[in-house]
Amino acid sequence: MNAAEAAYAAGWRVVRALPGPVARGLFTAGADIATRRGGRGVARLRDNLRQVCPALSEPELDALVRKGMRSYLRYYLEAFRLPSMSTDRILRSFRLGGHEMLGENVAVGQGSVVALPHGGNWDLAGAWVAAMGWPIITVAERLRPEGLYQRFLDFRQGLGMEIIPLTGGERSPQDVLLEKLGKGYVVPLLADRDLPGRGVEVEFFGARTTMPAGPALLALRSGAPLYAVDMWYEPDAPVGQLYGPLPVPTEGRLADRVRVLTQTLADHFAAGIARHPEDWHMLQRMWR
Repeated sequence: MNAAEAAYAAGWRVVRALPGPVARGLFTAGADIATRRGGRGVARLRDNLRQVCPALSEPELDALVRKGMRSYLRYYLEAFRLPSMSTDRILRSFRLGGHEMLGENVAVGQGSVVALPHGGNWDLAGAWVAAMGWPIITVAERLRPEGLYQRFLDFRQGLGMEIIPLTGGERSPQDVLLEKLGKGYVVPLLADRDLPGRGVEVEFFGARTTMPAGPALLALRSGAPLYAVDMWYEPDAPVGQLYGPLPVPTEGRLADRVRVLTQTLADHFAAGIARHPEDWHMLQRMWR
């Protein structure tokens, strides 16, 4: 077990044993220390938030980065404590506006593609869907070392989600997800960061970047409705707002339709992130 894996293992074990106020205080203090020390992740977050909020002064940007790091560490605190939460508590701990659309789809066996940004608490959102009794499957980045990936896999599967790896699986993720959509599954996909770097070029906050083609391609190939989600934190709970079904282009080459639909998602993400920039957990390079 390497240092990163050991740290996550300790987090899942120790943080759950701490009283809630103590844990929150420790994670807030940790976020503030990380902000003061800087580091690559904090610098990336600052660069990204500067692109999102170009009108801010340097002191205002400093304050936003501090809020962003507190939000980021809040996500980890909740993730560490999530496995000990009961189904009833999970259902009380997250709110999703527009969830009736997903429920109606599940009731008639219609799959749903849900694209979301790295905002608020996406793991609790997935656990909430599972706690509603709806079938759910998603894709996970294959972390290194393998032991760390396995811990995250066990964590999410323990919440009731089916997980397939982005790379290294026996079948392509697209094929598996298409099959599951045909069986009425909810398929949430983090879609604001292009992990392989081979995605669709879009305009995002006034600059060019790439985003994964997966959500748009799945919706076009399966005929399943596509939704975008705005994710953020309220003081009492992480929340989300579902938008859609998004209009799907019907004319032109498949590649062109994927590009149009991915740009639509980027526009929805940008609108939500602009409303809640402190809750966008993007500590990696976003604009290349």
